[in-house]
Amino acid sequence: MADPQTLADKVFAELTTAIVRGELKPGARVSEQMLVEKYGGSRAPMREAIQKLEARRLVVRIPHAGARVVSLSLSELRDIYEVRVELESMACRLAAERMTDDEIAELQTLLDEHAASIEAEQGQSYYQKAGDLDLHYRLIRGSKNERLHQMLCGELYHLVRMYRYQTSTSTKRPLQALQEHQRIVEAIAARDAELAELLMRRHIQTSLLNLERLMAEEEGQA
Repeated sequence: MADPQTLADKVFAELTTAIVRGELKPGARVSEQMLVEKYGGSRAPMREAIQKLEARRLVVRIPHAGARVVSLSLSELRDIYEVRVELESMACRLAAERMTDDEIAELQTLLDEHAASIEAEQGQSYYQKAGDLDLHYRLIRGSKNERLHQMLCGELYHLVRMYRYQTSTSTKRPLQALQEHQRIVEAIAARDAELAELLMRRHIQTSLLNLERLMAEEEGQA
């Protein structure tokens, strides 16, 4: 049987992906017993996995309802996106000034991989894995500002990924988002910090507009 710590890490990683991709919907219940039935093992590693999800703010405990996948209101999302648009735009400007030529070349290689992924999904979604496989993460790291990295890649990071992915599955958005990413990387390669900042600002604002539309549609269907 798998080591409890290893099993906890496995469950945590799989649930994180499921939440980000929307396979576990906002408000969905996450229980130790449910996870034991799915993954085997004992309740202890499942409890640890849930606690790690709580630490990432992907799961919240609700009195008399247990652990649930986080469900943010539109007002809460707007608050997050207001912070995000200012800080990520700044990170993009700094990345244009501070990334090395080799680091910028790696961004283009990453976008080529993203294009292949979108093509494999027949243009229906644009899923970026966490960390170095995520263009946004790579640009934040490329700012070479540790405080910005802590603020954007800490508590906010996976919440933002969760809602970013939702907007990436709307009609025509995957290719549009890829094109926006491409223009941002081109501006960084040209060392045009002002343009890179402006393009990232527009990119994030477009994502918020798409998210607002999707949430309005879901409310209408409900």
